[in-house]
Amino acid sequence: MAKESIFGRISTLVRANINSLLDQAEDPQKMIDQLVRDYTNNIADAESAIAETIGNLRLLERDHEEDVRAAREWGNKALAASRKADELRTAGNTTDADKFDSLAKIALQRQIGEEREAQAAEPQIAAQTEIVEKLKSGLNGMKEKLGQLKTKRSELLARAKVAEAQTKVQDAIGSINVLDPTSELGRFEDKIRRQEALAQGKAEIAASSLDAQFESLEDLGELTEVEARLAELKSGGTSRAAIEAE
Repeated sequence: MAKESIFGRISTLVRANINSLLDQAEDPQKMIDQLVRDYTNNIADAESAIAETIGNLRLLERDHEEDVRAAREWGNKALAASRKADELRTAGNTTDADKFDSLAKIALQRQIGEEREAQAAEPQIAAQTEIVEKLKSGLNGMKEKLGQLKTKRSELLARAKVAEAQTKVQDAIGSINVLDPTSELGRFEDKIRRQEALAQGKAEIAASSLDAQFESLEDLGELTEVEARLAELKSGGTSRAAIEAE
């Protein structure tokens, strides 16, 4: 996967306005879940790209260090050969002096070659270093956004639970509203009132039956007394009614 593509995706995600995306979403919860997945996947891709880029950068740096070290060593060899040539020439040994000067020139040519390779690698090292820093910065930005998303998701879940609890409370309150005849308590009260009315009706019926029974007893007592007095008259006695009349 091209680093340019990864860097473009990182830049897009880091610049994304999460709150605006959520405001436009029909289902913010689903949008957050999708964004969390996107950020998580892209963070994994970015970490892989950064690791590869850093690996390439370290290889370039090691090659550069090797070129610099080699250039330094060839420079030391050229210096040593040049000094030896000077000593031999001072001693009158021109032939050997020329040989060491030739060796010094060869060493200098090698030094120049290593220095050019080191110089050629420096722009690549600078470019790779810049890419690594940008990727690292973008990665940190994505991780911050991912943290914000997870916090937002937790906030939305908490708000959803609170809203659900409030709905249940309101439903419970509505079910026990004594002023609402359709509420549970209202229906229960109506049922009790009907039972009380039924009991009262039965009590009145029972009371009416009892009064009738007492009235029957009174009538029975009066008839019994009449029969007794009639029997007394027939037996030739003085009736209580006559005695009371006197």
